[in-house]
Amino acid sequence: MRRILLVAALAGTASLAVAGCSALGKQAFQQPVVNLQDVKVTGVGLNGGSLDVVLSVDNPNDFRLDATQLRYAVLVDTVPFANGTTTQHFMVEGKKSQQVHIPINFTYSGVGAAGRQLMNTGSVNYTVRGDVTVGSPIGNFTVPFSQTGRYSTLGGSSR
Repeated sequence: MRRILLVAALAGTASLAVAGCSALGKQAFQQPVVNLQDVKVTGVGLNGGSLDVVLSVDNPNDFRLDATQLRYAVLVDTVPFANGTTTQHFMVEGKKSQQVHIPINFTYSGVGAAGRQLMNTGSVNYTVRGDVTVGSPIGNFTVPFSQTGRYSTLGGSSR
């Protein structure tokens, strides 16, 4: 009986130690900063087209982050334009920044007034938002991002 109690006490102490280390690790973890750098139209057809959305991921930590998933949504004005998930793996070394390109295909259906505004004025407001899941030596974290800007067919995007 003493042996069982000793094993149970040791197991409980080990669980508390692991939980304590995990909590300390999470306090030391600094959220990466995700910013929209650019949106480029890479193709246009009769039914839709394709975009190259460029994000900048800045890692303020001393250790490497491994991204395993990125979810995104692109809105033109307030109209959902494209969304999805990419499992394109990328790494950001400690105290470094990495560009991430997200290829997005879209169709014109549902864009309506925003598409007409782009055709008539040559520019339109957009929002790119989502989250990126990164792995680190202290666990996995999901970091949200959101940025708005104005896309112009003459000059690309601006914020």
